[in-house]
Parts: sequence; C-alpha cells; structure tokens
Amino acid sequence: MKKIYLFVIALLIVGTTQAQEQDTIKILKKGTKTSMIIDSNGVSITVGKADSVKKVKKVIKYPHATFGLTFEHFDIGLGKYHTGSDFSAPAGYPFLENRAWKTLNVGFDLLQFGVRFNPNFKLMLEAGLDWNLIRLVQNVTIQPNQPTLTATNDAINYDKNRFSNQYLRIPLYFEYRTPQGEKGKRFSIVGGPEVGFLLNGKVKQKSSENGKEKFKDDYNFEPFRYGANIRVGYGGAGLFFKYYMNDVFAKNQGPADYKNLNFGLTFGF
Repeated sequence: MKKIYLFVIALLIVGTTQAQEQDTIKILKKGTKTSMIIDSNGVSITVGKADSVKKVKKVIKYPHATFGLTFEHFDIGLGKYHTGSDFSAPAGYPFLENRAWKTLNVGFDLLQFGVRFNPNFKLMLEAGLDWNLIRLVQNVTIQPNQPTLTATNDAINYDKNRFSNQYLRIPLYFEYRTPQGEKGKRFSIVGGPEVGFLLNGKVKQKSSENGKEKFKDDYNFEPFRYGANIRVGYGGAGLFFKYYMNDVFAKNQGPADYKNLNFGLTFGF
C-alpha cells in the first residue's frame, strides 16, 4: 500500500512541476505603454504600446478525440460489504468480519480514449487499477488454493490482518461539466458502467510472533465483476460512489449475495 501512495505522490509532484514551468503571467497596465511578463525565466518589463499585445483564442473543432496516458479519478475511500441490508459478516463466514474504518478502496485511471462533443460533454473509455483492502477482525488466515473460501483460526494476535484484491478496472464515463466560473473552476458530474478483471488476491499479516508475512492467490474472488460509478466534483476534487452488481466471490466458492460498495473522495476531473 505504501508503494501505491509513493507512486501517486510522485505523479502529482511531476504534474505540478510541469504546470509551474508552463505558467506565464502577462500584465498590461491599462492606459500606459508598460507591460510586464512573469514566467519560468523570471520577470521582464517592456515599454511599448498597450494595445500591441493581443489575446489569441484557440479554436477547437468538435467532436475532438484524444488518446493516451492520463492520471485522474484517483479514489480513496471506504469499502462496505453486505448481504442485502445486513453489513455484518455473512452467515457461515464469521471470519469475514472487518474493521469498518480500516476497510478501504483505492484506485485511479491511467489510460484514456475520449471524445469531446462540445465544451460541456465528453465520452471517455478508460483503464486503471483498483484495490479493495479488507481489514479482518479475527485472528485467522484465509487459505490459498481451496475450492471454496476457507480460513483457519490462529493462536496469534495479529497487529494487522489484511485481506485484499486488485482489479484492472475499465470504466465508461459520461462527463458533463459546467462553464468555468470567475475563479477558473467548474462543477463536474462523471458516471457510467464499469467492468473489472481480477489481477490477484493477497493476505498480508503482521504479528510479533511471525513479523510481516504476505501470501498471494486468487482467494476465490470473482474473476470478472461489473457495476456502476458516479463522481461529483468542483474544480479538481469531489466525491465518488461505486457499486458492483455481482458477488464479491465466485459462484459457489464463497458467500452468496455478498456484495461490495465503495464511496469516498476522488481527485482529478
């Protein structure tokens, strides 16, 4: 998990640095012949006609298609698991009881193909990564390579007992954004269907007896999941909500009708 945070921070730093290098501030004092330009090279003052600097508006033709690497829709929030309206551990699987404020969802998009139809509406097909991090309450170990979800009770008091999965997420977004306000910010609504392909499952434990231990397997997680998401934001930050229609675990390999929803903060619109 620390590697994820370091990766995200590095991308944000690079993005900020590039933005700073590209920013140029041009000041014209009305009614005079003096102009000032502030950019990455410093400050320069020139004397000339005040109307000698003209603003050129870039014309964009619609529809306008883009494709390439991106870093947006960075989600960090809580993961909730439930059977109907019951958010406790499912019947027959008491070892899935989790710590509510330490069961998390983290994800972001890295690749985008988008078509903007006008300044307000855009359609985007993206691809990214998504982690669900379940902090278990009981001192158990989920067993790998089992036909059904199985756990053993341990005579160890774990400081950390995390059961997680990682998915390749592929969302289709419909974006609507308002015109920019006086401060250059706008409201955005982004939502649509999403599918995911299981990359791996993991058990990570920490105890005074065994130190840190990690085990990888698919752990009977659903290999293909589908659901929907929505994001509402202002400027570059907002809130997200994601819900998956099918079960957390593969059919007949774990609790039936056990589903997952995630919600929290999102950054990058």
